[in-house]
Amino acid sequence: MLSEETEENMRKNLEKAVQRGASLYLEGVRSTPEAIVRYCVNEEMSYMPDYVWNNEGKLTEVRYDKIRHT
Repeated sequence: MLSEETEENMRKNLEKAVQRGASLYLEGVRSTPEAIVRYCVNEEMSYMPDYVWNNEGKLTEVRYDKIRHT
């Protein structure tokens, strides 16, 4: 479970990414900062962000997918 401070930092960072034009995805579905934070806080699974950059070095997507241990 994330602390309130960690939740708020995560939300702010995701909102900044959206403001800069990045799209957010949670398990392959387009999402919002609020939905991602709420989902990651309430789940017992761990989620890891993948950052997708274009050829000019601009962040275009942030994807949150479950971390699967093999």
